[in-house]
Amino acid sequence: MVPGEEIALRVDQTLTQDATGTLVMQELEALGLDRVRTELSVQYVDHNILQADERNAEDHLFLRSAAHRFGLWYSKPGNGVSHPTHMQRFGIPGKTLIGSDSHTCAAGALGMLAIGTGGLDVALAMAGEPLHLRMPQIWGIRLTGALPDWVSAKDVILELLRRHGVKGGLGRILEYHGPGLAGLSAMDRHVIANMGAELGATASVFPADEAVRDFLRAEGREEDYRPLVAEPGAGYELTEEIDLATLEPLIAMPTSPGNVVPVREVDGTRIGQVVIGSSANPGLRDYAVAAAMVKGRQTSGRVSFDVNPSSREVLQDMTRTGVTFDLIAAGARIHQAGCLGCIGMGQAPASGRHSLRTFPRNFPGRSGTADDSVWLCSPETAAASALTGVITDPRAWALREDVGPPRLDLPTEVSVNREMLEPPLPPSRAAHVELVRGPNISALPTLDPLPDELAGPVLLKVGDDVSTDEISPAGAQALPYRSNLPRLAEFTLTRIDPGYPERARRAGTHLIVAGENYGQGSSREHAAITPRLLGLRAVLAKSFARIHWQNLANFGVLALEFADPADYGRIAQGDQLRLGGLHAALEADREPQLLVSNVTKGEEYRVTHRLSGRQRSAVLAGGVIPALAAR
Repeated sequence: MVPGEEIALRVDQTLTQDATGTLVMQELEALGLDRVRTELSVQYVDHNILQADERNAEDHLFLRSAAHRFGLWYSKPGNGVSHPTHMQRFGIPGKTLIGSDSHTCAAGALGMLAIGTGGLDVALAMAGEPLHLRMPQIWGIRLTGALPDWVSAKDVILELLRRHGVKGGLGRILEYHGPGLAGLSAMDRHVIANMGAELGATASVFPADEAVRDFLRAEGREEDYRPLVAEPGAGYELTEEIDLATLEPLIAMPTSPGNVVPVREVDGTRIGQVVIGSSANPGLRDYAVAAAMVKGRQTSGRVSFDVNPSSREVLQDMTRTGVTFDLIAAGARIHQAGCLGCIGMGQAPASGRHSLRTFPRNFPGRSGTADDSVWLCSPETAAASALTGVITDPRAWALREDVGPPRLDLPTEVSVNREMLEPPLPPSRAAHVELVRGPNISALPTLDPLPDELAGPVLLKVGDDVSTDEISPAGAQALPYRSNLPRLAEFTLTRIDPGYPERARRAGTHLIVAGENYGQGSSREHAAITPRLLGLRAVLAKSFARIHWQNLANFGVLALEFADPADYGRIAQGDQLRLGGLHAALEADREPQLLVSNVTKGEEYRVTHRLSGRQRSAVLAGGVIPALAAR
C-alpha cells in the first residue's frame, strides 16, 4: 500500500441518511441489486425530519420501502443522528464502515476504519464491490497530559484545526495514540473523530481499548468488543503531539471550521443564539455539562438557547437523569433527535446576529440564513455564553460566579432503545416489496459519454475552499428536493452566483475554474450530479477535496488540476476554453497531462489528472453507472 496509489477495501458495514439515501436506493435499483451483500447496512432518517409539506414524508416512505426491498436496517425519523446512533447500536472495533455522509469518520472512535464517501460508492459497496481510494498517509497524533477544567474534546479537534486548517488532513488518516487517551471516553473520541472531516482527512482512528469496552458494556453489547491497538513502536509517515494539559477553550470564527482562535480573544462579542447538539457533540456528557452550568440560572433574554438531542437513547438518558429538566428550566428549547440546525433544517439564526453552535461546520449560509454568522465551540463555552449573552470564556465565567467545574454523575448503563430500528426483512418477503414513489421522487438521469472534444465557456470562476454547501445548498428550501434532481438543479451554485442555473441551461456544455480544495465539506453527490445535469463537463482547479473529486469522476465530470497553479490567474470568467483528443489522452496509460486552449486569449495551459484506469473508463462512459451497464 503506497501513499497516493489506488487501493481497494472490502466493506463490512454501510450507512446512508435521508438527504443522500434516496439517490443511493435509486442507484441500487439501477444496478439491478436483489439484496445488499455487506454484513450490515443501515438507512437512517435524520436530516429531512421537518415536515413542512409532503416532500420529506414522501422520501421517508420511499426509503423505508427500499430498506425492506434491499435488506437494510431502517432507523425511523427521530431515532437520532446516524453517527452516534450507529456507534451505539452497530459499531464494532476492527470493522470497515463507509457512509454517504462525510462525518461517517466519527465511528473511528470505536477502532473502526470509517470513511465518508459519495452515495454511488456506498451503493457499489452494498452491491458487493470494494471501495476504491488513494492510499492515504498515516498521521500519528500522540496525546499526552490531561484536559484542564473547562476544556473538553471539542477543544482538541479545534486545536488541530487551528494548527493545520481545513486542508491539513487531505490524503491522510489520523491515528490517535499516547497516554492522553486515558482521559477521553468513547464519546469524547467521537467528537474528535467526527471533525476529522473538517481537516479534510480520509479517516480518524482511535484504539479499541478499555474506554471502548466500557462504552459497549454500557450499551449492552460488550460481546462486540475486541481489543485493537497499535503495536509497540508503530511508525507513521507524519507525527504530531498535543499536550492536552496546555489547551484552552477555543472557537472557530465565521465562516470556516479552520478559522480558530482562543475564546478569550473574542470574549464579549454579543450573540443571539446558542445551539448544543449535532454529531459533533453527541454524548450525554456534553448535554449534562451544559445543564449543570445553567441549573438554577436563566439564560440571557436576547439569546435563543436551542438543544438538539443527538439520539433517542441520549434524549431518554437526559430525561431520566434530570438534564432535560435543568435545561428547560433555564430557558432551553428542546428539539427532536436529528441533524436539524446543523444542516439548515430549522433553527436558522436571525440576520445580523451571531450564533454559537457545538456543530462541526459553519460554511456561509449553511444554517439556513444567507448572511449568517456562525461560530463553533465546546458545550462549556456555549453554556457560559448563553447565560451572559456574549461570547464568554467558561473559565472567566466560573471565576466571576465563584463556581467549580461540574462533577457529573453519569449512568454506567444507558437507556438502550431498539424499538425505532426496523431489522431487514427476510429475503422471501423482501423480494415482493414494491418501492413507494411519491411525485417528488425522480428517476436517475441518463448520462451521455464524454465527447472527444470539449469546448465551452468558463461559466463560473471561484476561489479557494468552495464547499459542497455552496455548490448544492442544504437548508429547508433545497433539501426537500434531494430526490428530485431536475428541481434541485435550480439551486446549484446559487449561493455564489444566483444566475448560474439559468446561464448554464443557455450555455449547455461549460467549464468551471476553481482555486484550492474545491468541493470541501459534505459528501453529497448532488454537488456533482446537478451541475452535470446543467451541462458541466470539466472543472479546472488548483486542487480538489477528496470526496467531491471522486464524485465528479463517478458522474462523468473531468476533474483537472493546473500543472502550474499560476495559470489559474490567467483565465477569466467568460473565456472560451477547448480540450481536444480526450479519448486518446484518457485511454492511454501514460503521463496524465492534457492541453487546454484558451480560445479567447490565444493561450494554452497544461493540466493533469489523478484518475486511475478504472476512473478514466467511468469518465469516458459518462459515469460509473453507464460504465457498469456497458460492462
